[in-house]
Amino acid sequence: MTDINKKTKTIHSKGRKNNSIWRMVLIIAVTIMCIGPSISLAQAPPRFYWKNLMGTNAVPVIFQSLSGNANPLDPAYIVSADAKFEAQLIVAGYAKMLPLFGRPALIALLVPMGRISGSGTLAGSSLNEDASGFGDPMIELNINLVGSKPIMNIPDLLRYQPGFSLDLIIDLAFPIGEYNSSSAINLGQNRWYGRIAAPILLQIGPWIPGQRTTFEMISSLWLFSNNNDFHGQTLETDPMFQIEGHLTRDLTETFWASLDGVWITGGKSSINGESGSSINNIGVGFTLGYQLNDNIQLTAGYMATINDSDPQDLRMDGFRISLVYGWHKLIEGMKRLND
Repeated sequence: MTDINKKTKTIHSKGRKNNSIWRMVLIIAVTIMCIGPSISLAQAPPRFYWKNLMGTNAVPVIFQSLSGNANPLDPAYIVSADAKFEAQLIVAGYAKMLPLFGRPALIALLVPMGRISGSGTLAGSSLNEDASGFGDPMIELNINLVGSKPIMNIPDLLRYQPGFSLDLIIDLAFPIGEYNSSSAINLGQNRWYGRIAAPILLQIGPWIPGQRTTFEMISSLWLFSNNNDFHGQTLETDPMFQIEGHLTRDLTETFWASLDGVWITGGKSSINGESGSSINNIGVGFTLGYQLNDNIQLTAGYMATINDSDPQDLRMDGFRISLVYGWHKLIEGMKRLND
């Protein structure tokens, strides 16, 4: 009887150990699959560009509450000194990690939807309107140029340390969102736009859950085609440059925090040839992330502009809550076998 009890305890102990290993693997997989980019202040969330097991899938649901003196869905941010915009949005999407040309890559699709309202003056016309529906969907391709090779199996995932990595990003928004040419407020922008970006990730210190620290920076160049029917006029926007940064730190194995900042400059818009002002704004904020269970991560963040005292300065702030569900068929299958 004593031998049977010892064997039973050993089996239970091994089962608990295996469950702990798979739980750690799943948490790593979801932690490094935070989804973006966010619409507010054209800012990608921290830890978005950590690498993951090839074949990992993720579905995000992001709620954002935004306000300011420019349409928060338009990354060109056409400022109107006396205008006030408010938006409540849900952004849903899908992302997948896969190898491409022998390097780790990610493809993501995001679709914004919700309601936006505005009052004041825009493009020389008074407005007091609102709009609802779907915005312009955006697709993102991200491929790593410098850093770790594609993570093809679980031992590689457990050994993953980012060190220093450099990626190349191409984002493209499709102008198929809700748009009414007789209205100055729309969720769709009636023009093509996107960005070319270069995220840099730097690991600081040991790569141990509960002790991980990173510095992350992404430089982006936004490009815009013309909107030939902007409230009955032609809208042109110069290229816009932005730099955003994140200093992230694990507080526990399942809870982390980040200090965030973004600088946006350029993007001068002209309507029927009459030029406006270039943007030159800084935003600061924070993000908190928590692992709810093996597959689901919750994040919450806030960001606001700070150098916005001049009437022509961009004034905007936004609050974001996101739930990301991540999975990999290999990990889920092994988890079921272990159970």
